[in-house]
Amino acid sequence: METDFLVIGGGVAGLSAAIEAAPAGRVLVLTKDRLRESATEYSQGGVAVALSDEDEVGLHEQDTLQAGAGLCDPRAVRALTEAGPRRIERLIEWGAEFDSAGGKLSFSIEGAHSVNRVLHAGGDSTGKEIGRTLLHKARSIDAIKFQSFSSVVDLLVEDGTVCGALAWNEEQRELVPVHARAVLLATGGIGRIYRETTNPDVATGDGVAMAYRAGAVIANMEMVQFHPTALFLEGAPRFLLSEALRGEGAVLRNANMQRFMSRYHESEELAPRDVVSRAIVSELARLRRGPVYLDLTHLGDGYVPKRFPRIYRTCLLYGVDLEVEPVPVHPAAHYAMGGILTDHDGATTLPGLYAAGEAACNGVHGANRLASNSLLEGLVFGARCGEVIRKHAGESLRNPTLPSRKRASALPGNAIANLRHLAWRHAGITRSGEGLRAGLEQLDLLSTMFEKGLARTSRHGFETDNMYQVIRLITRCAFAREESRGGHYRVDFPSARTEFRKHSRIRRGAQVRFVEVGAS
Repeated sequence: METDFLVIGGGVAGLSAAIEAAPAGRVLVLTKDRLRESATEYSQGGVAVALSDEDEVGLHEQDTLQAGAGLCDPRAVRALTEAGPRRIERLIEWGAEFDSAGGKLSFSIEGAHSVNRVLHAGGDSTGKEIGRTLLHKARSIDAIKFQSFSSVVDLLVEDGTVCGALAWNEEQRELVPVHARAVLLATGGIGRIYRETTNPDVATGDGVAMAYRAGAVIANMEMVQFHPTALFLEGAPRFLLSEALRGEGAVLRNANMQRFMSRYHESEELAPRDVVSRAIVSELARLRRGPVYLDLTHLGDGYVPKRFPRIYRTCLLYGVDLEVEPVPVHPAAHYAMGGILTDHDGATTLPGLYAAGEAACNGVHGANRLASNSLLEGLVFGARCGEVIRKHAGESLRNPTLPSRKRASALPGNAIANLRHLAWRHAGITRSGEGLRAGLEQLDLLSTMFEKGLARTSRHGFETDNMYQVIRLITRCAFAREESRGGHYRVDFPSARTEFRKHSRIRRGAQVRFVEVGAS
């Protein structure tokens, strides 16, 4: 297969890039599941943007920097907050319908925001509406083609330049090379490496693992955000109970039905996500029993079904009526602030390779993402990538020699479950040098099962390889960072340390190193 621009991933970042790249050539969007199966589809909380009368770009910028705990790149944050309003206005021009009242857009507040600036659609279906709008626009452009159910196995590299990818055709059960003038990784997050996660099944860190194997630099992988309130019922998925619930007045209660957040932070339920997640874990340990509950019963008759229809229906499906009873919750892996190192235009350290969205690390989120900045980041930086990769339009297509792959033995049926348990136990919400070292030792024992270039014959096999690689990267970087900052918490180093106010970076065959914020 041949195309001018290969976009791997069909969420907000991938679609934004495809739309912007299309005027310069053919765009092929590859997804490993159905087109609508991405984190974008499940994003409830909203999209943060300085568009209300009481808000301004400078305030949004300030809140983002504050949440990032000293690791945000100020230039990237400014690029995000300045470009955000125009990107949202363009979505509205394309048909996006955000919630409004009296002909004006409605904005709500979430944790760590100083003003109401979070837009919603359908109450709690914001990502779904943005995804619908982008997909409709992309499908109207003849230059953009889609191929679903194509697991991308590895990048194709010639003389250090990325010139395509190797995709697995599940139907034909064969590897298919896809040649392109430029490749964009918009593969989403890494949440499925953890036992408890709000992420969809496709979020197995494929882009990060592929980029690492190809030789790209990876940054800040230890910075993982755990959302404090995921549905915690036996037999139910870890469905996200949006930050917006607490923004609208929902409170947390312990097993004794007492509020407890004032014990941990002055902002109580609206404290940053990492603080709330650790507070829940601490409260469970303090009482030695659980669960912790999210309580909305005081918000008034009919309010919850109207304001949060999707959340209300889902909880009702699993036997909890949010209007009359509190719902059990627990923190779950939600978002990766780290990923493939890029500049502000999405260029990675490998020529021909770009990354955007959650798979990328461009410095916007620092050590802890501000609530509802993720959809905006995908829109802004996905579009920037799409504009920049147009410069490759006149380049010749390369036809690299395909790498040979060694025959792989079958993976144990419990391989993924064991890896997810290892990640949760040793590199989860709270970490320690002892636990991280033990995790690395266990990963070392498994290394021969996951060495580079094995010939898997299923999506399950490729995903397991990638999950192993991502867990190893997180654990190595978390072990090297001897402090606590943002989404990374070490019980043996519980405070932030000035000497670690730096980005972690790692590439294949090298040790973890730390560089100053903003350094190239």
